[in-house]
Amino acid sequence: MTPQLLIAAALCLPLLVAVGVALFGKVPTLREGVTIAGAVALFAVVIQLTLLVAGGARPELYIGETVPGLAIAFKLEPLGALFAVVASGLWIVNSFYSIGYMRGNRERNQTRFYICFALALCGAMGVAMAGNLFTLFIFYEVLTLSTYPLVAHRGDAAAQRGARIYLLTLLGTSIGFFLMAIIWTWVVAGQRLDFIEGGLLADAGLSPFVSSALLVLFVFGVGKAALMPFHFWLPSAMVAPTPVSALLHAVAVVKAGVFTIMKISVYVFGVDLLQATPARDVLLGVAGFTIIAASLIALTQDNLKSRLAYSTIAQLAYVTLGALLAVEAGALGGSLQIAAHAAAKITLFMCAGAIYVATGLTTVSSMQGLGRKMPLVFTAFFIASLSIIGLPPFGGMWPKYELLQGAADIGNGWIPAVLILSALLNIAYLLPVAILALMPLPGTPPAKEFKRPGGAPALTVAAPLFTAALCVVLFFAAGPIGDFLRPAFAAGSAPGLEEFR
Repeated sequence: MTPQLLIAAALCLPLLVAVGVALFGKVPTLREGVTIAGAVALFAVVIQLTLLVAGGARPELYIGETVPGLAIAFKLEPLGALFAVVASGLWIVNSFYSIGYMRGNRERNQTRFYICFALALCGAMGVAMAGNLFTLFIFYEVLTLSTYPLVAHRGDAAAQRGARIYLLTLLGTSIGFFLMAIIWTWVVAGQRLDFIEGGLLADAGLSPFVSSALLVLFVFGVGKAALMPFHFWLPSAMVAPTPVSALLHAVAVVKAGVFTIMKISVYVFGVDLLQATPARDVLLGVAGFTIIAASLIALTQDNLKSRLAYSTIAQLAYVTLGALLAVEAGALGGSLQIAAHAAAKITLFMCAGAIYVATGLTTVSSMQGLGRKMPLVFTAFFIASLSIIGLPPFGGMWPKYELLQGAADIGNGWIPAVLILSALLNIAYLLPVAILALMPLPGTPPAKEFKRPGGAPALTVAAPLFTAALCVVLFFAAGPIGDFLRPAFAAGSAPGLEEFR
């Protein structure tokens, strides 16, 4: 199959899955079989494309111009391939998990759920493989619109309110800021929007004011990155079923946001222009504030999904921070964080869902001693928590190491302090959940009995165990992933990864 056909297949397979799910909606086994088969097929296609990129190729697909100068075109490079692998691979895991969760919890509108999920993966593939800002913007909005029904899935007042906040915030930031930044870029770049190695705007002769204004519009316009103050949609969206929360936090939505920030910093601004842009230092401060503030708020949340939501806001800011450092180690750390956080956070959310299906519990304070009844689930939660904290031998260690190296490269003294304080806060709000469940304090009342006979469905336990193991795999795979990503960044080495290998 040619590279053009592979890109077309990656974009069309999720659409075919959506059609198949609609056709077999009244036959659950066939409906879910179509979802699994489509997810596996998509992952296989993405792996073939990734192997081409690893060999130095840059697969392209040109569709055509909507109007002169605005083309729908796709081009896959290392950053996009990483995001595509993460999204398509975790779609398989989340699909198996969704079967256990949706059946075990007897959720309604399951056919619509699987259709929208597939459409969201189409949006994610389009974002990953976009060859220019115009194409990226189209699929960015596809991702927003396709996930809105998932957030509103339950249909009650809380779900409808959360979905409205979700939709209005993401559309408001993308149309009000992101689209304005794209139009402005098109004007100053000579009616071009292509992603260019070294930066589309690198030779545009922008003044510090214009480059700063554009950077601010881009960073806050990508609302899916959840940088404060445009973060509130994420906790509001936690009214959705847990598989949707996993989609939002690990598989597609927020990862599309921080991936977009990284891609703009590398292929639109470029290292030299980004370093010379005054607003970069201000936005680094915003990212640092988001990391600490969101972590402190997470510490106060008794609802487990809300705690994890604020944790996500903090962890996403790591990627934005890495992109804005404008050095190779920072960009590499931010990119590795996309994969490491995806594996760890999907594990945490799937554990939360398994606990809810089995017991109906949603608050951290009510889970003490529950680990005696659900040891596998809380062990997976514990492993993912250690990865989020950044301890070896888990994948979350390397992003933080590279970000520290990036801060040292630019002589920044406060970023290491932020990262260290963040790690301590991660310990404070994550470890007690698993430790008190597995080793409750003396006098803790007996754990609540299962509301579902037999406890959590097997698929809702197996899936987080798999992704918890992936957290370990990513620790050992950091070197090869770094080698794969390095061509997207400036020449040089990333200290630490070579030594590790």
